[in-house]
Amino acid sequence: MTLTTISQSQCFNGIQGVYSHSSPETGCTMRFGVFMPPQAASASAPVPVLYWLSGLTCTEENFIVKAGAQRVAAELGIAIVTPDTSPRGIDLPGIADSYDFGNGAGFYVDATQAPWSRHFRMYSYITQELPWLITANFSVDPSRAGVFGHSMGGHGALTLALRNPQLYKSVSAFAPIASPMRCPWGEKALTGYLGPEREAWREYDATALIESRGWKGTPLLVDQGTKDQFLATQLRPELLRDTCERAGVALDLRMREGYDHSYFFIASFVEEHLRFHARNLSRKSVLPAKDDGDTGTAGYRGRSTALLKDSLS
Repeated sequence: MTLTTISQSQCFNGIQGVYSHSSPETGCTMRFGVFMPPQAASASAPVPVLYWLSGLTCTEENFIVKAGAQRVAAELGIAIVTPDTSPRGIDLPGIADSYDFGNGAGFYVDATQAPWSRHFRMYSYITQELPWLITANFSVDPSRAGVFGHSMGGHGALTLALRNPQLYKSVSAFAPIASPMRCPWGEKALTGYLGPEREAWREYDATALIESRGWKGTPLLVDQGTKDQFLATQLRPELLRDTCERAGVALDLRMREGYDHSYFFIASFVEEHLRFHARNLSRKSVLPAKDDGDTGTAGYRGRSTALLKDSLS
């Protein structure tokens, strides 16, 4: 498995790159961005890494060019990985018919329904293939990894962390879809990808996961704009708040007066999120045993060909 370099640009003395590779999980060519801070070039030890998950219609590019995160990431010495939001270049019926299903709308699930199940495996791609690929090619410390995201990506960040506390030591979200089982976006996506049985949806719903598994990690950080046009119908942060209260899970839910759903909202508070993650990832920890039944990055190595750092081309 070889990485192809699409672009590399110096940014705040670090490197902002975009790369592509052939993905066994999704069966297509995937793209992702990586910001490597200047400390990665000179430090004697790998740097912490954050995975950013974007929302509906986005690609790997949106966060890179709109969030303004590189300056603070360079200061803090944190790498940021920005994957795409779905497989691309796949010819499936209906894949491009709507903005909230198919292209740009993978919902960070492993689809079980035909024809989506062959390619729409974003959960396994993000939690297994991509971290293995990043660790093999960049100087990052997988034991100091965090995840954050926006909207659909906020849902992804929460569910991935809740299911994989051994992989992610820190999690935050901007305007996440708090409970996909209870909103139109989520019901459409989960029905299409997973089928009509709602019990199967619970593994991809943050409120259901907190109810069944709890969360013993660092507090969850969520920012939500009060003028978000999707607040009442799609996002419903009160569901996450109430579930955390019942389960005794620490949640810092900050309602931001006057902010909407856009990247202007993200850019306004991304520094606070980066500093939050930097505090949580400041100490190297030993990865505990998995309890989710997934193979994890170590298992993924066994299913793939060797990947060396000098494979960048």
